[in-house]
Amino acid sequence: MFLKFPSLKQTFSAAIVGVSSFCFGVLWDSKFKNLQSSNYVSTFKIFDAVNADSIVPIDHQTILTKEQRVSQIMKYGFPGLENVRSYNNFVLSYDQRNRIPHWVLEHLTPESVKYNPKVDRSLCDFFEDTSFHHFYRATNADYKHSGFDRGHLAAAGNHKASQEFVNETFVLSNIAPQVGKGFNRDAWNNLEKYVRKKARNNKNVYVCSGPLFLPKKGEDNKLWVKYQVIGDNHVAVPTHFYKIIVTEGNDSKFYLECYVMPNQVIPNSIPLKDFQMPLEVIERASGLQFFKQLTLDKFIKINS
Repeated sequence: MFLKFPSLKQTFSAAIVGVSSFCFGVLWDSKFKNLQSSNYVSTFKIFDAVNADSIVPIDHQTILTKEQRVSQIMKYGFPGLENVRSYNNFVLSYDQRNRIPHWVLEHLTPESVKYNPKVDRSLCDFFEDTSFHHFYRATNADYKHSGFDRGHLAAAGNHKASQEFVNETFVLSNIAPQVGKGFNRDAWNNLEKYVRKKARNNKNVYVCSGPLFLPKKGEDNKLWVKYQVIGDNHVAVPTHFYKIIVTEGNDSKFYLECYVMPNQVIPNSIPLKDFQMPLEVIERASGLQFFKQLTLDKFIKINS
């Protein structure tokens, strides 16, 4: 039975203070019963670029070095520094144990999401990230006949400025197993479209997406974190996914929205706002801190 979200949100709000990082996972569950090494910049170069004294102004007419582009994307801080890889239009941190991303961060503007008739998604193929040892890579064979979609964290639709940019989103280090019909092709896709709409109508949008593994209460009344793995490489299937959106409006003011969705079929009747969660909830569940250079008092509106 699919219960209503508002009661869950109220429960979360009341439980944030004094609740362990495992408890909110239980509350949530009760609601829902061929890349070359030269294509990424080292973690040290990325960190140096972001912490440089001068940040290159955002101008899509300017040809930027990899380090300069990374400094734009990661302007407000890294959620973590484990196995960081940078691409032309997004940066990710990879979880070698689970063979999926820890987080993926994108910087979008009206220019970057503008429709380009020369870009053809049908020309894209999913490919392994050869910058990681083969012990720790996901492969296309892992997903074959698994019953799960290869779900993008940096959405392909966000990067259609060029064929190269959209091709890069198909690297398997940017992918996690997602329920297809009812989630990846529907509710999650609707959230991605919402992000693009914000990007078309605002100065800058920074979006961080990633997986969650939330506990639930078992028949023994104890808390358990249980999740499926697929393929010979045991690619982990997240129980939930988050997306955190920082919008810099045309008025240069900042707005924050945070979403958590269960990796399951979601009825179309449930509006996006019912998936909104406090940032603290996602940070506790993920073990990460997001956009640390922007404290909450900098935001004009949060989850509005």
